[in-house]
Amino acid sequence: MGFWEQAAKWSDFRPDFWPDFTALTRRMAADESELRQKLWRKIKREVASAPFLEDVLTAYYCAFDRNTPVHVKAVLVGAVVYFVVPDDLIPDSLPIIGYADDAAVLGMAIKMMSSHIKPEHREAARRMVARLREG
Repeated sequence: MGFWEQAAKWSDFRPDFWPDFTALTRRMAADESELRQKLWRKIKREVASAPFLEDVLTAYYCAFDRNTPVHVKAVLVGAVVYFVVPDDLIPDSLPIIGYADDAAVLGMAIKMMSSHIKPEHREAARRMVARLREG
């Protein structure tokens, strides 16, 4: 039995079940705004101790570029969120090794999506790192 045949038998599979897409869009916009705030707060706090900060910002700029495909955005936003969340596989509060998993996840995401990362994304990240480290 295929997916659609199974789905047709689900009791909740009806058009009125699906959420209001206007509300969903508003919630996604609010989530994006919250992610941006948390990212910049953590970056300002951790600038000196994150040697891969430029990679985080490159992923960020690529993920929020309007021309980036959705599947690339999903991978890169996932990596940025993993960086922002303090209690992940190895908690960021552990000295030295706390960011090892963050760097690994970010490195894999950038490697997988490198064909979509443009020089403009890298340049914007370089400029922002320089600006953050100046003052």
